[in-house]
Amino acid sequence: MLRFIELEQPFSGQLADSGCQVKIEAYLPVVCTAIHAGSGMRPELEKQCQLSAQERFFEEDPFTDEMIASQPITLCGLDSRFEYDLNRPKTLSTYYKSAWSKKVWTKPLSPAQRQKSHSKHELFYLLYKALIKKLETKFGLVIVFDLHSYNYQRIDKQTPVFNIGSAQIDMERWGAVVKKFTGELKQISLPNLTCTAEVNAVFEGRGYLISHTNAHFDRTLVLPTEVKKIFMDEQSGEEYPLVLEAVQIGLKQAISNTSAYFQRRFNLKTRVRKADMLSSQIEPSVLSVDKALYRLAQKVETLKYVNPTNLVKERARFFAAPGRYRPDYRYRQLPIKANDFKHQLYKLPIDNIADPDMRLLYSDMVNKLSEQVDLLTSVGQESFLYNSLKYHGRPDTTAIKNAQFLLYAKTLAEEAGEIFTSAEAKVKMAEAAKAWDMKCRIVETSSLAARAMVSSVPPTLYLNNGASFSQAETNRLIQHELGVHMATTLNARMQPLNIFRLGLPGSTATQEGLAILAEYKSGHMSHERLQTLSVRVLAVDSMLKEQDFYQTYSYLLDELGLDRDSAFNITTRVYRGGGLTKDYLYLVGFIQMLRRSQQRSLDNLLIGKCSGKYHDLIDELVERKWLQTPHYRFDISDNTIEPVLMYLIESLQSVS
Repeated sequence: MLRFIELEQPFSGQLADSGCQVKIEAYLPVVCTAIHAGSGMRPELEKQCQLSAQERFFEEDPFTDEMIASQPITLCGLDSRFEYDLNRPKTLSTYYKSAWSKKVWTKPLSPAQRQKSHSKHELFYLLYKALIKKLETKFGLVIVFDLHSYNYQRIDKQTPVFNIGSAQIDMERWGAVVKKFTGELKQISLPNLTCTAEVNAVFEGRGYLISHTNAHFDRTLVLPTEVKKIFMDEQSGEEYPLVLEAVQIGLKQAISNTSAYFQRRFNLKTRVRKADMLSSQIEPSVLSVDKALYRLAQKVETLKYVNPTNLVKERARFFAAPGRYRPDYRYRQLPIKANDFKHQLYKLPIDNIADPDMRLLYSDMVNKLSEQVDLLTSVGQESFLYNSLKYHGRPDTTAIKNAQFLLYAKTLAEEAGEIFTSAEAKVKMAEAAKAWDMKCRIVETSSLAARAMVSSVPPTLYLNNGASFSQAETNRLIQHELGVHMATTLNARMQPLNIFRLGLPGSTATQEGLAILAEYKSGHMSHERLQTLSVRVLAVDSMLKEQDFYQTYSYLLDELGLDRDSAFNITTRVYRGGGLTKDYLYLVGFIQMLRRSQQRSLDNLLIGKCSGKYHDLIDELVERKWLQTPHYRFDISDNTIEPVLMYLIESLQSVS
């Protein structure tokens, strides 16, 4: 390992003849230690120890190694502090004689036993010293996060979730970093708990790791940090997974932000970002899970199996007797065994992923796919509507009011231009795809409830061959279907992670919102188009309330003023499958993406089938080079937008 460090080679493994697990993914000026994470003990000492495993475990710092697992350099103790304590000088590392007035050993440790434990202590600090020396030489300044945990139930006073010990820190020199880290820790969000962080409230940081560092190095700052055992039952040792996960995610952000601040403030590296303090190499566990997930889920595509195959026949049936009509749709057969699929999903080793944000992403994805399969296997059944509500949600009061607002306003005129058949529109779209160097198919079809739709496998734009398209609508569809949906399909194929080809949880609102934003920003949006999106919101609301195809159709026809064909098409969209609520997300997603575009760049949301829910993580992964920047992007620079239309859009209420 010393040779690896000298050569700056990444490695991971257990230090021979010691109880230390070392991981170096990348040589960066940040080190994290969890020297009390372990509870191992040599068999000869275990026989001699009077404390039970549970009694010893009570004094250990379990799960602290997991809390720092996402960091690029970690040193974690595997052995019990009762065998030797890495946070005490070597001669005192085997000091334990009693615990809670109970003798630790049946008889004193022999010199040979102490020597063996001391040698493990020596090996750890030999490696630690070599590592810090290498990092100081390479980077100048280094920061070490020395993580521990503490029992709090036996303490009478209120104690913070995080305690930083500053007794051995030169506060005149490093006080700003301590303040920064404390502030970052306070921002961590915990389930059903208030996160607090203080300096020297419980412990003052008088351990040996910082003493040893201060004795040998002048350009390394150690931050001794204690985490209150809120993430577990300190008596039984049972973990609380949701709290532990929140602590892991919060510490990842706090450590990375503080490390970047440290380099900017004291090492004069003004462009360092938090992503620069994390490894640029994708975790092998992430790649393994990602590959298995994609292999399992690549054929799961909702609209393909929700769109009726007998739409032409059903249309004729409806107009022959509208008042007596009950949909009798036929659908494609689903080539998925639901129970087997879910079984394989939940077998994926997601817990092996060290990065807590990535672990949560893949966990969310598994749950999303499970819900998606529930939706698909219930197509045409009464349970479909319930599954659609669970998967897509329903329009809230704000969404309905926005839709009504756009419909109440007098329609702004639009120059529609030339009218194209589907074949002529296909030619126009093929020309646009060629101009953007998009390798995809454009196909006319009769089994489409929508006017156009992109399918990912293979990349195909389907056009409804029974529809005609104005020049204005064709321009919108080019921006919407090719400029976003096809762009994200092709961009996703360039990514090293396949999950972005599948559609992240919440991707429908984001992707449709981006597509409509592309129409707007390119100058091809019209008030009539917004009114169509508004009608969809109200159609979903009507479907949920009325549960009757003809009543919803009549509402669109008589109260909202749609023509027969448009009313039938939109009603079909919301009743397909048994009640699909997806259509309200177009207007909702547009407002969300418009507001977001006014605050930050949306470029990275085009790397694949992304969701705004994971925007921060996606930006981080692009910065870490885990993901490539999007090759295909729509032009979001404002073109000529009708001022009254802009006023209407800016007047819409923000939606959650």
